[in-house]
Amino acid sequence: MPLPKISEARNLSDEELATQIAALKKQLFQLRLQRATRQLEKPHQFKHARHQLAQLLTVEHERKLAAQSSQSVAEK
Repeated sequence: MPLPKISEARNLSDEELATQIAALKKQLFQLRLQRATRQLEKPHQFKHARHQLAQLLTVEHERKLAAQSSQSVAEK
């Protein structure tokens, strides 16, 4: 399974982005639990989930920065 592209994350709405971030955090918790109890069969899932979460958090941060910069321009 290839790693997801960041362009896919940028196409999501804000609500979908927040939903996916929450779902991935929950999935990472489950994967950590499975790894700790040695039940994790596919260790690459952990890497993929972390990578995708980082992409989603990056897009969320970019949107916040864009909103702040547009706000500061509007105030001037």
